Amino acid sequence: MAKAHVVGSGIAALAAAAFLIRDGGFDGTDIHLYEEEPNPGPDAHSTAEAAYGPFGGRMFEAESRCTRDLLSGVPSLDDPCVSVARQVLDGHEDVTLDGIARLVDGDGKTVDTLSMGFSERDRLELVLCLATPEGQLDGKRISDCFGEHFFTTRFWFLWCAPFALQPWHSAIDFRRHLRHFLRRSPGLPSTSGVIRTRDDVHVSITRPLTAWLRGHRVTFHSGCRVTDLGLAPGRRGTTVETLYVTRHGRNEKIAVAPGDLVLVTNGSVTDACSTGSHTTAPAPRPHRSDAWLLWHRLARGRDDFGDPAVFDKSVKESALVSFTVTTEDPALLTALEALGAGEGGSVTFTGSPWLLTVAAGPRPGHRDRPDGPVVLRGHGLYTDRAGDATPKPMTMCSGREILEEVLHHLRLDEATTARVLAASTVVPCLMPYLTSPFLARRRGDRPQVVPAGSVNLAFVGRFAEVPDDVAFGVEYSVRTAWTAVARLLHLDGQPPAVFTGRHAAHELAAALETVHRR
Repeated sequence: MAKAHVVGSGIAALAAAAFLIRDGGFDGTDIHLYEEEPNPGPDAHSTAEAAYGPFGGRMFEAESRCTRDLLSGVPSLDDPCVSVARQVLDGHEDVTLDGIARLVDGDGKTVDTLSMGFSERDRLELVLCLATPEGQLDGKRISDCFGEHFFTTRFWFLWCAPFALQPWHSAIDFRRHLRHFLRRSPGLPSTSGVIRTRDDVHVSITRPLTAWLRGHRVTFHSGCRVTDLGLAPGRRGTTVETLYVTRHGRNEKIAVAPGDLVLVTNGSVTDACSTGSHTTAPAPRPHRSDAWLLWHRLARGRDDFGDPAVFDKSVKESALVSFTVTTEDPALLTALEALGAGEGGSVTFTGSPWLLTVAAGPRPGHRDRPDGPVVLRGHGLYTDRAGDATPKPMTMCSGREILEEVLHHLRLDEATTARVLAASTVVPCLMPYLTSPFLARRRGDRPQVVPAGSVNLAFVGRFAEVPDDVAFGVEYSVRTAWTAVARLLHLDGQPPAVFTGRHAAHELAAALETVHRR
């Protein structure tokens, strides 16, 4: 029987293993996942401070068809008769995203989002960006397509916060975002139409998917680094013959037999993440993982494996700081609700130098800890700027200092501020590569999922190219996994077509009406 060697254990790698079993007819014992870290996926366990970790839930749409298809066949850990997909939908139905406030200005007042704040030039530039063929946007940034005023509009703030977009990000990817999500414009202020997992990604997806794979006897090789691939000589086709592995400090060579498959996670958005504490700032981690280093080695001297340097050499442009607030004091949630942020909604403080966004509730049913504390999640986009209440870059701030900045923008009085600070624990997390998939790039900088002429090699994850799709969230990673398995095995069943929103006429009409409001 053929074997499959899957490099990495993130969502894309786990999904690839699942599709190999489900669609490819592989026995689980013939699938091997190689992972440098001790656990699959991002480690989202509770920290030593008894606070929730930094990795939050995941957002889905009704059009996240690849993810729903995959998770419909994976039983939940709570009830084997209920699929993970069903559990996510049921959990979403229990939470009403009824917030009417998304933006709060520098004076602490809710911003009217019925108007997008466009000038005629802004509208024209938006239409031109949508109408420009993708090939003409090679290497361009969003700021190359829009004037300065566009980045002060309510439309921009409503888009940049949930998608973590920056003016220096890729115009190609912003155009894809517009084509995919523009129809959601009328619901942006209340984040309607979005499905969220109740728990973090580790609990909601990684654990049940890993348990399902272990039940099928898939082998997980932890503490195992794939440092290089040995390719067959010649240029007539790309065939992997050897995996070069370092396992617990010892070098190994693993032969790849004819008919075996190799699926590689190239790059990682969660690489080198560093978690701080309530009293200490995250300490930058000095090294990159083999997800990046392996890609660099493979791409050297080749033009069909992409260019990893485009994505991992600009940490200042790809970094993001997230944080969680675990508190016994309801004042925080009360203040956010007073602004109009209902349960499950979020607020972006447009006057914040860090451009802070805070998600209001809900109280999560986390399986590691009982219900009780209020848990809020947030992030800042401009991490190298000094804050208002905390005059230093967000990357250098402890959890307490970040909370002080949040409380400053909530305009709480001194007594309430002191009480909340005493009753709360904040965990900050520095993520150097979180927005790296959106960095300005050219076509070809991300390799195709199955490069032209590849016999047994595929790339999966957010740094493999899927034409027309948005490299955002779980759906993209799952799609690359499904595509890799279907193409390498020449299966009839292919992933559903990428949804671009072009055929949702009634939603687009409503979106255009929103865009034209003054």
